[in-house]
Amino acid sequence: MDSSLPILSFAGAAVMATAAAYPKLRARLALSRAKHGSLTGHSKMSRRVARLIPFYEFDINDFFRSDGAPAEVATQRQDGFFRLAQLYRDRFARSREMTLQASEKISDLQFTEAYRVPFQYSRLVREHLGTGAFVQSSAGVTVTDLDGNIFHDLTGSYGVNIFGNDFYKECIAKAEARAHALGPVLGPYHPVVADNVTRLCGISGLDEVSFHMSGTEAVMQAVRLARYHTRRSHLVRFAGAYHGWWGDVQPGVGNPVSPHETYTLADMSERTLRVLKTRRDIACVLVNPLQALHPNANAPADSALVDSSRSPHFDRAAYSAWLQALRQVCTERNIVLIFDEVFVGFRLAAGGAQEYFGVRADMVTYGKSLAGGLPVGVVCGRKDLMRRFREDHPVDVCFARGTFNSHPYVMTAMDEFLTRLGDPAFRSIYSGLDAIWDERARRLNQMLAEHDLPVRVGNLSSIWMVHYTEPSRYNWMFQYYLRAEQLALSWVGTGRLIFSLNYTDADFAEVAQRFVAAAEKMKQDGWWWRDASLTNKNIRRQVLKEIIRRVFSR
Repeated sequence: MDSSLPILSFAGAAVMATAAAYPKLRARLALSRAKHGSLTGHSKMSRRVARLIPFYEFDINDFFRSDGAPAEVATQRQDGFFRLAQLYRDRFARSREMTLQASEKISDLQFTEAYRVPFQYSRLVREHLGTGAFVQSSAGVTVTDLDGNIFHDLTGSYGVNIFGNDFYKECIAKAEARAHALGPVLGPYHPVVADNVTRLCGISGLDEVSFHMSGTEAVMQAVRLARYHTRRSHLVRFAGAYHGWWGDVQPGVGNPVSPHETYTLADMSERTLRVLKTRRDIACVLVNPLQALHPNANAPADSALVDSSRSPHFDRAAYSAWLQALRQVCTERNIVLIFDEVFVGFRLAAGGAQEYFGVRADMVTYGKSLAGGLPVGVVCGRKDLMRRFREDHPVDVCFARGTFNSHPYVMTAMDEFLTRLGDPAFRSIYSGLDAIWDERARRLNQMLAEHDLPVRVGNLSSIWMVHYTEPSRYNWMFQYYLRAEQLALSWVGTGRLIFSLNYTDADFAEVAQRFVAAAEKMKQDGWWWRDASLTNKNIRRQVLKEIIRRVFSR
């Protein structure tokens, strides 16, 4: 009888241990299920996969027929490629030469030139279709390169250029004149700071403001303050969202060190809401409203165009409903809801994404356009969240400063920007804004369909991306035909076209005409050849086979 007691005791301990562990296991399972199913939602796995993929490239023979195209199509493509290369040499000679020389010393250029296209094709493209990184002037909706070529600007200065280059030139020129008396005196504030703060609080609907030198810095400070005041450790970001390049918000590829206090969850997911309702370690949730255009997908770039599966999914009503649900859960759980409006702020509406989607955040970050063309980052937040010290524990502080925060020239340029934004006549630019840009997108798509071209555009107001309707491994070539038609693109190519709001119907008609002409020339050169066996799934399988062959051939 006595011998059974240890067994019973052991069994009882096991049951108790299992019971104690069950809630943790259940919470862990819920967290895992709330992640997006792709590598985008699994940061650690994406890093491991990135380390496994070896470099390989196509030689001149395979470069033009990596999709199994017949010899005559490969020849057609090769002829088109080198004809385009000759045009680049003739038309963009000075710009390309300066870029080539500068790239030897500028690491940013080395990166962007190498990652314009999928790596298997990169070397040959860099040798023959190298782009120019230098421009000498801007006017209206155009920029002019070193060779005198005038491009319609679709770069949007990475989100800075909302109202047109001339608008920002004026802001900077007037700012310089107003700040000149004080000059680059740092520490004391220029008097315009007080007005800027008042207007930013009015726009954001929040109580206090802090100034920084970039959007990345602003997001860092917002997250730090949220952690400080909630006394919780983790932040939630959504799969694919970009919040700057600092470690905690870039947990996957691109960050050498994996953060341990970041949850990357699925956007627009009930499972995510359940995780937020149950966990006690979440300090804040970061939302980049730009993700409404491509939920749970990384910022699109032509370097990732393996096939034609990229597509936009913007649904304003659905995304607004998601944000409302998120707002409710964050309120219930005392989680700080942070809107990262560094990119979309003031582009969608005068009151930013909060106004556009009808949801109020606890903290909002701004940047890009706000300083009238100069570098800036801003955090607006509730009073209780913005305080950087505890009155009852005076040594317990949340430190954040920067030498160039509130620089006089930046502050006066911001004042110029906000003054214009506050003018009712100027604000009329937002009237019917979505209808204007939706109609332009519809019109261009109709033109592309009428010409039987496998290209379409999707948009979130004036922010556009290109997608492709037929399977192909060569969609990334389209950016080079667009540049040949003198449409200026950012280094991500057709992944993001950003129009300034001063584009007239006549300006856009010119862009549309050039866009269609570029697509027609690309089609004529055979890049969109396909047969029935060429599907997106088959293309991905073929790429996987190439990688595996390379791994085992080393």
